Amino acid sequence: MLGIGTIAKKVFGTPNDRKIKSTRPLVAKINALEAEFEALSDEGLIEKTAAFKERVANGEALDDLLPEAFANCREAAKRALGLRAFDTQLMGGIFLHQGNIAEMKTGEGKTLVATFPAYLNALTGRGVHIVTVNDYLAKRDAEWMSKVYGALGLTTGVIYPQQPEDEKQAAYACDVTYATNNELGFDYLRDNMKSELTQLAQRDHYFAIVDEVDSILIDEARTPLIISGPSQDRSELYVTIDKLVPEVTEDHFTMDEKTRNVTFTDEGNEFMEQALHKAGILPEEQTLYDPESTTIVHHATQALKAHKLFTRDKDYIVRDGEVVLIDEFTGRMMAGRRLSDGLHQAIEAKEGCNIQPENVTLASVTFQNYFRLYDKLGGMTGTAATEAEEFAEIYSLGVVEVPTNRPIARDDEHDQVYRTAQEKYDAIVETIRKANEKGQPILVGTTSIEKSELLSQLLTKAGLKHNVLNARQHEQEAQIVADAGKLGAITIATNMAGRGTDIKLGGNVEFKVMEAIAADPEADPEALRAEIEKQHEADEEAVKQAGGLFVLATERHESRRIDNQLRGRSGRQGDPGRSSFFLSLDDDLMRIFGSERLDKVLSGLGMKEGEAIVHPWVNKSLERAQAKVEGRNFDIRKQLLKFDDVMNDQRKVIFSQRREIMESQDLADVVQDMRHHVIDDLVDHYIPERSYADQWDAEGLYAAVIEKLNIDVPVIAWAEEEGVDDDVIRERIAKAADEAMASKAVQFGPETMRNVEKQLLLQTIDGKWREHLLTLEHLRSVVGFRGYAQRDPLSEYKTEGFALFENLLNALREEVTQKLGQVRPITPEEQEAMMAQLVAQQQAAAAAAEGPAGGFTPLIDGFDENDPTTWGNPGRNDLCPCGSGKKFKHCHGRLT
Repeated sequence: MLGIGTIAKKVFGTPNDRKIKSTRPLVAKINALEAEFEALSDEGLIEKTAAFKERVANGEALDDLLPEAFANCREAAKRALGLRAFDTQLMGGIFLHQGNIAEMKTGEGKTLVATFPAYLNALTGRGVHIVTVNDYLAKRDAEWMSKVYGALGLTTGVIYPQQPEDEKQAAYACDVTYATNNELGFDYLRDNMKSELTQLAQRDHYFAIVDEVDSILIDEARTPLIISGPSQDRSELYVTIDKLVPEVTEDHFTMDEKTRNVTFTDEGNEFMEQALHKAGILPEEQTLYDPESTTIVHHATQALKAHKLFTRDKDYIVRDGEVVLIDEFTGRMMAGRRLSDGLHQAIEAKEGCNIQPENVTLASVTFQNYFRLYDKLGGMTGTAATEAEEFAEIYSLGVVEVPTNRPIARDDEHDQVYRTAQEKYDAIVETIRKANEKGQPILVGTTSIEKSELLSQLLTKAGLKHNVLNARQHEQEAQIVADAGKLGAITIATNMAGRGTDIKLGGNVEFKVMEAIAADPEADPEALRAEIEKQHEADEEAVKQAGGLFVLATERHESRRIDNQLRGRSGRQGDPGRSSFFLSLDDDLMRIFGSERLDKVLSGLGMKEGEAIVHPWVNKSLERAQAKVEGRNFDIRKQLLKFDDVMNDQRKVIFSQRREIMESQDLADVVQDMRHHVIDDLVDHYIPERSYADQWDAEGLYAAVIEKLNIDVPVIAWAEEEGVDDDVIRERIAKAADEAMASKAVQFGPETMRNVEKQLLLQTIDGKWREHLLTLEHLRSVVGFRGYAQRDPLSEYKTEGFALFENLLNALREEVTQKLGQVRPITPEEQEAMMAQLVAQQQAAAAAAEGPAGGFTPLIDGFDENDPTTWGNPGRNDLCPCGSGKKFKHCHGRLT
């Protein structure tokens, strides 16, 4: 019997069906306008853009403009790229404009889809950001789609690492800007460390379209972006402690793979204590439980994590003597990204690399909070439905599954579960051999570099030619992916999320053309293309006959999305295809989630070696295990966000204050308010409310006024006057302080005074904010222990965080007032002395670097430049006495 929910869905359709249905009238309108826009000249398309901009400026809503704008954009894309958008692509564009995530399968043309909402929203003149997962895709998409925007009269920019500042500002000033999530986040932080409005790069956070939105907003959401500066060097400590960890046995620590945590047991603490005493790191009379040992305990724990939780070629690789992290979701190297809390240094010590000093945080933001800055957000991916709850709760983003342009013809087989990893790999190699014999291209998915290289060795042994794509082959990525659909191709790939290059059956025509032109530069490009296209049609048909692309996964990932992304590489645009997952009880997911129970069941069934269990129940139980992991990860991210929101509210206040200061022409009133606030606090402290005159601390107030305001006023005499109360004293101090500042302003000149106030305010805010970030970090690391006292750590963090922020504001007012009180114009004599000192320092530095200015000065009588015995003892950096013009150490004094 059908349930009520099932019947309701049959009658009314699912919520997703209803959303799709709602866009059909809009798509029909866009299609009806096609003939009208086809008739326009190239200039006519640009003129339309100008007319649309005017209508938006006059108050017309973007929703009303949508059909015409989309029709104009479709026509421009058709002329610039030869691509006419399908109805499903228009639907995807509508959902993005409405602030949703459009879930579109691989190969449905998401790159083109983004141009429609980007064009429509760029008409406001506020700029649109299109966010990609790596620099290669940002540059490729910007270059490719700029032809469409150019045909519409819009400008396109791209942001990339180490970009010159003027180029970056120009890119952000464009109508549409392509960038990676990392660069956008870092530029936001950098902007909030600048001191002049003209130095700012980003202008607005209006509308962002995030490609591979699940990868960026979920997988990377836990990792904050941090701009940091170096702190003290403790590399020796890391190296010494690292040498002790290999001696640690399994009894000395406990490891929880589910939470990725490792801790010393009591025996382990005892062992480490003795080892540290022996190594001379821990003083004999000191134990690991003493407060003074906190730093050493922290280092020992991080060294243990580095050895037991982090695996080379899975979590990181060592390249050119440097530890480079690997993104567990995309398999890409994350150059420049470092683990915090000394963990990266511990891994460097483990691998014998050069240990870089630890850093202190100057500014930080999470992707969750950065992307919530935008007025409107849209996203695209092939897999978002499993995380719909998180997108809705954290980002207020709906998820809409956009139908494919053609029905999916891929055959998704049930998982095959083997007893051991060896049996699984034997079956994989045999399956690959059979598929390869009939010419079927195969994409083999692995979860780590280590496993991709192990499989590569097995295939080499079996005589099967193949390509490997992992973090080591990062640069050849597009080429390897483009070749993956060729007849008989075997490609091993580590995580296929966000690769951005379609696997086309028979291979990629564009890449084939580029290769042919590179091989024969003299040939006619048009003739080459025609020949290659003809050949490609035959290749494509042959691959289809062989069954299309075969996706073979060697393991299930913790997240169903990653599995779906890999599966989605096959069967694009209605192509035939096949997907299969090969698992064993030794796999991480199976091992962590109850493989012992399953092992007993399989043993009971009397399974022979090399046999696999294939059943829908196995798929279901695995999906439940994955859903559990996803749920737990969501809870962790949600909890982290709640804590980060406390800092985020404070960050917004500080950053908006900085912005106001930079925008202000005159800060005299702000500075005066701060000064009066400090005076109020001083008077309240030394002359308590409702106290008698004989209880006042007039001497303390007098000393404090000199220290904080740098003015000498007769506070003690005032306090002895008849009928004087605290308000009178307050007013007199304020008046004297205001007069002192006014006379300073006259001495400096109004322009200079304004600059002094602005720079002093910004510097002080930045310094205090850095200190505050460190304090919050420390509070965050210990507040969890409040749970043992039946107190909620989050509310404790909020309360104490707010109190710390109030302290920051008070300290800020006090420091700015004190510094402004002490600042004064320098006299001409002081200026002259300073300049003389500077010149002397520069001359001394030049002399130290180059040796005596006039060449070598003879130290003994009878000097002969051709006889070194007469040269005395020249300095290593002196010019060589032989007259060559080189330094002595590079000439006659060179060490051989």
